[in-house]
Amino acid sequence: MLIVLGGACIAVLVEAFLPRHQRWPVQVALSLVVLAAAGVTLGVYAGGSPAGVTTLGDALSVDNPTLFLWGTLLLLGLGSILLIADRSVEPGGAFIPSSASRAAAAGGGGSTGTGSGDGADVDRDYGEPGSAPTMQTEVFPFALFALGGMMVFVSANDLLTMFIALEVLSLPLYLMCGLARRRRLLSQEAAVKYFLLGAFASAFFLYGLALLYGYAGSVKLSAIADAAAGSDRSDALLFGGLALLVVGLLFKGSVGPFHTWTPDVYQGAPTPVTAFMAACTKVAAFGAISRVLFVAFDTTRWEWRGVLWAVAIVSMVIGAVLGLTQTDIKRMIAYSSIAHAGFLLLGSMSITEQGVSGTLFYLLAYGFTTLAVFGVISLVRDSDGEASHLSQWAGLAKRSPLLAGVMTFLLLALAGIPLTSGFTAKFAVFAAALDDGMAPLVIIALVASAVAAFFYLRVIVLMYFNEPAPDGPTVTVPGAFTTAAITLGVLVTLLLGIVPSLALGMASGGPFSG
Repeated sequence: MLIVLGGACIAVLVEAFLPRHQRWPVQVALSLVVLAAAGVTLGVYAGGSPAGVTTLGDALSVDNPTLFLWGTLLLLGLGSILLIADRSVEPGGAFIPSSASRAAAAGGGGSTGTGSGDGADVDRDYGEPGSAPTMQTEVFPFALFALGGMMVFVSANDLLTMFIALEVLSLPLYLMCGLARRRRLLSQEAAVKYFLLGAFASAFFLYGLALLYGYAGSVKLSAIADAAAGSDRSDALLFGGLALLVVGLLFKGSVGPFHTWTPDVYQGAPTPVTAFMAACTKVAAFGAISRVLFVAFDTTRWEWRGVLWAVAIVSMVIGAVLGLTQTDIKRMIAYSSIAHAGFLLLGSMSITEQGVSGTLFYLLAYGFTTLAVFGVISLVRDSDGEASHLSQWAGLAKRSPLLAGVMTFLLLALAGIPLTSGFTAKFAVFAAALDDGMAPLVIIALVASAVAAFFYLRVIVLMYFNEPAPDGPTVTVPGAFTTAAITLGVLVTLLLGIVPSLALGMASGGPFSG
């Protein structure tokens, strides 16, 4: 965690002191080295099967679930950095060009067009004649700071540390959402919506923290658990605080009905940022939700579980039903993520070791599948950028059989078809919920899964059984970075579906501690 945050600080210094033309290669190399060094350090430490400890003045709890979540975040962060760094799919990268490039374009070195019907700017070849277009490289320190914040978030042993980590991971994401090179106004609108709704969610979290501090006299999760188990005080502060706290956490996890930012932000943000948010933020949010419920509110589960039942049902219904009506593939995946958040909530509510391991495995499987899906989406393009309207995907299998095959496999994984990671993940979470007495909720989840499968199959039918339009989109040949990210996602999705025992064993290392 310290390596990632330290690397983010060094990346800021790179932005400040290096000439503009040197920043991109240095930032990419620095980011990859930081993630590799953090991964190796984590692997060496976890390889010794350490016991759970609290450190940094009891602010962080480093237990087996924390180590698993950190490893998942680092691997997903690696894939996300590869997508962010690619400059071959979109010449110059998916992010806004540097100020020098814009000046060159204004002087005649480039051209500007307009977006496809949404009134947004489309920036084409910014750059000096004969030079490659370039992009703002601040996105790399933003990504590292967000990743470091996520690592603190899932390991926080008290609510104040968790709140600070929430802000550290959120603020860079707000900025990253508004940095799209094309459809600029849509991107900036997404950033503003995410920022305003995120500010409300942070306020809910902070108010809940204050009420819980008033109840327990401490912000430590273990102290709240002790107070809830052996206190004669009124429970109004306890459950009022929990309700407000959980609203802030459910917002970050895109759980319905706290999901309203998700479709707009997924659609408007640059696709590599959408991939980063969809994969890593989901891991961070549900890691934190599981820790709070398991450590602080274990003894009061019968009081709050009914409310979370209702939230999980609403999230599954919203994701499955509204996903059927979408005509934009990025918005469709957003509603898919809302349905998956409802499934994940089943694992988080199961206050058992099986529930923890099922949730951790689900986060790993879902993260890599989603990362690869957005990598594929970035390759289907027309003259205005990404072709994300579903009608533009008609007959894609005739244009690029390989891309259509990869997308089909990933969509089947999201639907939970056997021999994919999605099936194993759902089985693990549903089995844990069933063992913990949530059979009615599992039945509803199975029905929602069946409904959600329809809109995945609709895309597959569109790709294979429709004729491509003569002026339809083309499939861009991916660069090395995008190819590596998609390959990583597909391989992990396949391996977790065929041989899940290793990852399940690692996820079953023990419960959260505090």
